[in-house]
Amino acid sequence: MLDTLERLFLWFIGYSIAGWAYESILVSAASRRWVNRGFLNGPLCPIYGVGAVLAVLLLGGIANPVLVFLAAAGGASVLEYVTSWAMEQLFHARWWDYSRRRFNIQGRVCLLGAVVFGAAGVLIVKVAQPVVAALTQAIPPAVLHAACAVCAALLVADTVVTIRGMAGFEENLDKLKAMIQEYASRAGESLPVWDGPTLTRRMRAWSESSQETFTRLRDAATGVLSAQQRRMIDAFPRLTSTTSSIYDSLIETVRHLIDRNGGDAADGDNR
Repeated sequence: MLDTLERLFLWFIGYSIAGWAYESILVSAASRRWVNRGFLNGPLCPIYGVGAVLAVLLLGGIANPVLVFLAAAGGASVLEYVTSWAMEQLFHARWWDYSRRRFNIQGRVCLLGAVVFGAAGVLIVKVAQPVVAALTQAIPPAVLHAACAVCAALLVADTVVTIRGMAGFEENLDKLKAMIQEYASRAGESLPVWDGPTLTRRMRAWSESSQETFTRLRDAATGVLSAQQRRMIDAFPRLTSTTSSIYDSLIETVRHLIDRNGGDAADGDNR
């Protein structure tokens, strides 16, 4: 029984790593720079691991690939919707948004995503899993126990560090807003009357007006937001707050500062 659970856990880890690689490559290609995609700091996207293992357990006995496709597409969409909702309730933030895509449900899931997950389900159940199962079956029990213990410890530690790093996200955004408000007062502008889009434009203009201003804003964001919070903003281009449009503007500005800083660093490497 323990061996079976440990092999399931290794499958979860393996497919989580594969999902992380898929997401990171996709986002990095779109951003034209490397992005460590995923909620955790390590190379894992647990939602992919959970979805893949559930597909193997629930759909492995279905011979018809069309039925596997339909079941995987529907099941993965439900899992993605529930995960989006749960993370929104926990962190008061929307991590991804498909509102711009056709045939979406509240921006949490979309038809294109369901098709991709359905195809991935067929690939996993019919092609990848027989190989994965054979490989994990060949692992000696002692090695299996040790590998699972190490992976479990790393996963728990990463989860704790990530959640602790995201704690107080909105409070830190409020602190950043206060610092920017003070900056605006010195510049003779009135922040409280600005709406979200106006705030984004003004802060972007400030950051691009001079290197000194850019450095001040970047240092303010770095000093207030934790490294974990800044990484999340960088890793999730659609990350938005569910409580205030001002928070969205602050998040967008921090993302602009991170992107510009990264671009400057890349140019320096080329020289």
